Amino acid sequence: MSNYIQYNDKVAFHPGYYLQEIVENSGLTQEDFAKRLGTTPKNISVLLNGKQSLSIDMATRLSRMLGTTITYWLNLQQAYDEKRAEIQSDEELKREREVFKLIDYEYFRDNFKFPDLPRQVDEQIKRVREFLSISSLTVLEEANLAVNFRSYAEHLSKSNTVNANVMVQIAVNQTLKREIPKYNKKKFEEAVSFALTQTENHNGFFDAITKAFGEAGVALVALPNLKNSGVNGASKKVDGKVMLMVDDRRHYADTFWFTLFHEIGHILNGDLGISFHDEKEDEADLYAQNALIPTEQYEAFIDQHDYFDEAVIREFAKSIDRDPGIVLGRLMKDQKVPHTDVNLSRKLRHTYHVEIG
Repeated sequence: MSNYIQYNDKVAFHPGYYLQEIVENSGLTQEDFAKRLGTTPKNISVLLNGKQSLSIDMATRLSRMLGTTITYWLNLQQAYDEKRAEIQSDEELKREREVFKLIDYEYFRDNFKFPDLPRQVDEQIKRVREFLSISSLTVLEEANLAVNFRSYAEHLSKSNTVNANVMVQIAVNQTLKREIPKYNKKKFEEAVSFALTQTENHNGFFDAITKAFGEAGVALVALPNLKNSGVNGASKKVDGKVMLMVDDRRHYADTFWFTLFHEIGHILNGDLGISFHDEKEDEADLYAQNALIPTEQYEAFIDQHDYFDEAVIREFAKSIDRDPGIVLGRLMKDQKVPHTDVNLSRKLRHTYHVEIG
């Protein structure tokens, strides 16, 4: 290790750099200089090579031996530490720029009122870093940064990992601001039952279920989809509360409700983490399917009909007190109705778009 650090046009000089010149000009060997200083040759060697910081004790010894002040030597150490930190920050920023290439700054500009800052990449990085409350964008490369990536994490691209972590950090930060009690599973189960009565309340459902979930200690956070995140939803224990995050990636209401209940299934099973759209999580999927459309009633409905038009779907949806779009989404998933049936989608499926207030 050298007693100075050079990076681009910046140089940081360790106190050992200056001490080395003093030793050389003294005409003494390092061993003799060490003896006069009341320390070991090893301690002097380590200090001269910049391998350890100058201690107050060593600064005191040097000031007495050389007739300088203690402050003089401590200031040299402080100046070195500050310049080294500045160099390390520059190096870290260089790595951050590579990560930032994977993130859509417009997402923050459009949804969180960030300034445009055209061509000011470093300032954009600073804004995003501070908004997410992280020390460096490079931490976003770490799988399972804030929550467990449930299965198949090894198949995710670097872009998926980074952007998924961005969404989770936003959701966690929003959860920390919520003044809600600690998680209560029994109350949450009651809130989930209430949520099932809100599938047709397209204009007021979100505020209603957010309030009900909050009273049970679950912070429901809906976010606009972030490009390349691949996220459906996520859940995490945060300060005794449970974060439940969903996004509007596919916009259709039935997809939103399925994702919501998929995450609810994970929470009730104590399996917190993050779900990606290319994963198959049978247990949570099954919970969501059965909660939204009771199995026995759905199977009877399928058996009774060979053709599913608008009237048939609306009638069944009304009988189970669900939004018709949820029934249509299930029929499409089960290939009972073609995904290409634009006419039915237009008539029965609502779209949701998350807007950040």
